[in-house]
Amino acid sequence: MKNNKDILGSVLKTAQMGQTGIRSVIKQNPGPQLENALREQLSEYNAIEQEAYDIANSRGWKLKELSKTSKIMSDMMSRSILMHDHSDSRMAAMMIQGNTRGMIKGIKNDHQHRNSDPRVEALSARLINCENANIQQMKEYL
Repeated sequence: MKNNKDILGSVLKTAQMGQTGIRSVIKQNPGPQLENALREQLSEYNAIEQEAYDIANSRGWKLKELSKTSKIMSDMMSRSILMHDHSDSRMAAMMIQGNTRGMIKGIKNDHQHRNSDPRVEALSARLINCENANIQQMKEYL
């Protein structure tokens, strides 16, 4: 079972992975509409990240962040996937895959979480809802 700090750390890392993925895709010059959608998603991930830090600080917790190696590997993977096909459709498909992984992680965390802190539980649910909304938004670019 995971405790509240574990769940909050997972939320933080998932939000940071989302930020990393979006920044990698934006570097590949998506069309203007897709770029605007991605920037909106990035803003939501930024807000989730900040709330995770706020909760952790209010409880005196130090959370582990996404490692620099993970960020670099994610960026390299994005570039390699988009090397031969950097269409908006391919970018959207890649974003849907990343959001799906984030949702799966969040749902698994919810199933392993006992004695939940209401703020941690609400932020975890917000992240899952964010991931789902991002998937729905990206479908129109496929």
